[in-house]
Amino acid sequence: MFAIPEQFSNATKANFESQFALFSSLTAKTFEGMEKLVELNINTARATLADNSTTARQLLSAKDPQEFFQLSAAQAQPAAEKAVAYNRQLAAIATGTGAEFSKAAEGQIVEANRKVIALVDEVSKNAPAGSETFVAAVKTAISNANAGYEQFSKTTKQAVEAIESNVNAAVSQFSQAAAKAPAAAANAAAAAA
Repeated sequence: MFAIPEQFSNATKANFESQFALFSSLTAKTFEGMEKLVELNINTARATLADNSTTARQLLSAKDPQEFFQLSAAQAQPAAEKAVAYNRQLAAIATGTGAEFSKAAEGQIVEANRKVIALVDEVSKNAPAGSETFVAAVKTAISNANAGYEQFSKTTKQAVEAIESNVNAAVSQFSQAAAKAPAAAANAAAAAA
């Protein structure tokens, strides 16, 4: 008779440990993502500072306005390419971190569901006669919750894929516009001369 409360106590303890493991895992993944983001931003800031210094020296050494505009136009394409590369790296970090979150959460949820089903099966063995309907209802509720989670997970994955697709399309459009920028700047320089 005392087996059922003990089983619930053990299940509660296991659930708490599982949630703590999930929280620890997600915290670690968050810090990994933040480390990557900080490293990307520091490296980008260093490179940008060096590039800006070089560009400023070149522009200050221009002998006339036409050379100044030509040098300015020549800098547009490399700057745009660097911006595109930065955005791709940023998107890769975000996508990778999101995937790690999903993987960790899915693993914990599958394990928790397995434990809940095992607990229900164990408790139902010791359940009094006539409780079969209640046990079946609990199993149905668990099954419905799992189906709902699976649908939510699929929808989330589709949303992430759509966001990635939109980011890639925006980067592609930006790249195309950046490729056209030097020609437009050269035309403006020629018109100014």
